[in-house]
Amino acid sequence: RLLTLDADDEQVAALTGERDQLRADLGRLAGAVSAARSEAAVRFSALVTAELAELAMPHAVLSVDLRHLEHPDGIDGQIAGRTMRFAFGPSGVDEVELLLSPHTGAPARPIAKGASGGELSRVMLGVEVVFAGSESVPTLVFDEVDAGVGGRAAVEVGRRLARLARSAQVVVVTHLPQVAAFADRHVLVVKSDDGSVTTSGLTVLDDAERVRELGRMLAGLEGSASASAHAQELLDLAAAERVA
Repeated sequence: RLLTLDADDEQVAALTGERDQLRADLGRLAGAVSAARSEAAVRFSALVTAELAELAMPHAVLSVDLRHLEHPDGIDGQIAGRTMRFAFGPSGVDEVELLLSPHTGAPARPIAKGASGGELSRVMLGVEVVFAGSESVPTLVFDEVDAGVGGRAAVEVGRRLARLARSAQVVVVTHLPQVAAFADRHVLVVKSDDGSVTTSGLTVLDDAERVRELGRMLAGLEGSASASAHAQELLDLAAAERVA
């Protein structure tokens, strides 16, 4: 015991040297991770921006902001041309934030602060499409992802949701027939009122009921022959996409 206590200074020196070496290794590895993140951020931004162009946001640009903070108890290193004592955590030295410029001339702002509900949903869809197959998320839920979308863009939203459904369960709340047509299973929300209580129920539609419901969504009318024909055309388009 006495010999152990007498060797304290040597132990402190050894541990101090080990700590300094670990901090140097940590700074080197953090720099490598940050460089890889910076490179991946460029590719990620370009891919998601391309997806947004197909989702009725033709002039939107998604970018990734990598920031570094200084801290007196941080690690010394050189990252992105800056030499300083970087704050660090379990994920490295980078503070990562997604920025969105929704249209030409608009400043890039954090999506948590500057994106509307519809824009946020479409950004999320674009991100999930880019990452499709590489994540282990079993179920994705999209509520009103098609807000403010119509025509060809609505078909593109439906097509991308169908692609996501190849690698995960996808639940979508939608009012657009172009999106609903791409579903593997169409569930209709039905409200009923007995005069005192209003309740909601779910009905899974068969093939014939899907044509009628999509026709109603298209024309706002029950029993429209032209709407039913258009509905069947949408279903055929969606079926061909699932096979492709």
